Amino acid sequence: MKVAVTGASGLIGSALVPFLRTAGHEVLRLVRRAPVAADEVGWDPARGEIDRLALEGIDGVVHLSGENVAAGRWTAARKARLRESRVGPTRLLAETLASLARRPRVLVSASAVGLYGDRGEEWVTESSPPADDFLGRLSVAWEAATGPAARAGIRVVNLRTGIVLTPAGGALGKMLLPFRLGLGGVLGSGRQYVSWVAMDDEVGAIRHVLEREDVAGPVNAVAPRPVTNAELTKTLGRVLSRPTLVPAPAFALRLALGEMAEALLASTRVRPERLVATGYRFLFPELEPALRHVLRRP
Repeated sequence: MKVAVTGASGLIGSALVPFLRTAGHEVLRLVRRAPVAADEVGWDPARGEIDRLALEGIDGVVHLSGENVAAGRWTAARKARLRESRVGPTRLLAETLASLARRPRVLVSASAVGLYGDRGEEWVTESSPPADDFLGRLSVAWEAATGPAARAGIRVVNLRTGIVLTPAGGALGKMLLPFRLGLGGVLGSGRQYVSWVAMDDEVGAIRHVLEREDVAGPVNAVAPRPVTNAELTKTLGRVLSRPTLVPAPAFALRLALGEMAEALLASTRVRPERLVATGYRFLFPELEPALRHVLRRP
């Protein structure tokens, strides 16, 4: 396939592009600066600009761009930026693809399991309703912005990703330094469920939904066995051979992070029902082997 990727230099995109190329696909990277390489296509979501001609005849698109939700406190201005970085660019891309003379067969657009909100010990699947909180409403609007592509007959997959395990960044990247210093510990009660996925399975799931013609709509990109925050803490400490005795109480997190702390304290126990039903086989269904693999700690 000939696949265009937004967010190609981001955490997931930088792993996805070489992975798809190794699998034999041709990849075009959408960049927000002037293109300087043959595999680059220019777009500027803030101006509503995109190189339509370069997208004519592509087979698929993977849309990964969006500002990091955990990069700072959720002030009113930051919430607006988080929404603008997701909804507007997604709608621009979907409308552009819908208007092409030779449309792609598939659009895989990023979403997040934050859509489900705090569900305690309840198992949630792709058919579970969204939460009525900031992340829930944001994710619903983000997914709805792909509507023009779906209405034009393009197969749209909304990939609801959990915490992606990679030392290159994200949640695990931020945890590594304090844990290596022996300062790691549970967040809040530690009883909240964390839905995670190894980077190898994240890019594998993207390839799976790109190539499977029978997959459309929401797809949970998470490992089949989520863990509690306490289990994640204990396992990471064991993998790094470090104690995990410094907890972060809920009140301290709320004081330091404000509303964003609720995302860390929420319990979201997600099942990858659609991936399993369509035959995806996880390389790392269990947490400890996944952590040992990504951290190179055999």
